Amino acid sequence: MTKKKPEKGLIKILKKKSGRNNQGRITVRHQGGRAKRFYRMVDFKQKKLNQEAVVKAIEYDPNRTAYIALLEYSDGEKSYRLAPKKLKVGDKVMAAENAEIRPGNRLKLKNIAIGTEIYNIELQPGAGGKLVRSAGASASIMGTEGKYMAVKMPSGELRKINKECFASIGVVSRTEHRYERVGGAGKSRHKGRRPTVRGSAMSPVDHPHGGGEGRAGIGLKYPKTPWGKPALGKKTRKRKHTDKFIIKRR
Repeated sequence: MTKKKPEKGLIKILKKKSGRNNQGRITVRHQGGRAKRFYRMVDFKQKKLNQEAVVKAIEYDPNRTAYIALLEYSDGEKSYRLAPKKLKVGDKVMAAENAEIRPGNRLKLKNIAIGTEIYNIELQPGAGGKLVRSAGASASIMGTEGKYMAVKMPSGELRKINKECFASIGVVSRTEHRYERVGGAGKSRHKGRRPTVRGSAMSPVDHPHGGGEGRAGIGLKYPKTPWGKPALGKKTRKRKHTDKFIIKRR
């Protein structure tokens, strides 16, 4: 990291929700009490094509696991982007339909060589990067299939993505994030995570797992949520219309 304070023109106040809806009711449990922080407006679309930008700083972002890079274009405009591994201050990056294949550059999938590691991948042309954005993550180009490219995701899933979609070259920065330890309860509280009480430690009126003498099992065929819905192992995938793009599941 080369800069501690964020760029003033690229931040906005991030309001605290604490897991509550517009009526003030808790709809998501175990949230609240996090430290104040600004939201950094990261440019995932990178619409400024064919213009070279210089990396001015590599910064910490409290809203994501990866580092972000502050870029400055020749016209003076600045923007934030996800920083890949090996990107340094002073490097030049570009987003173009057919740019040079080097870390930080962004180009269309059809112009990326097979076997290249990529991140911040679009699902639909022009919609902005949606996939592979967390620290240390990368996907790789496996081949071509008509108007689609076969991309291997970090989970191992093989998926077809439109050739006209953009992706950035490299591996997302801060690969050591996976080895970080929380270290204490206070760090979790600063991140907005409140204590989680086990269902089996509750009374029967508060949770389906509650009650019993001493250390009792849950007494059910499968675990349930406090509202009686199946938990752990229940399939929640609903977007069935995208199944046709999956070549091989993870």
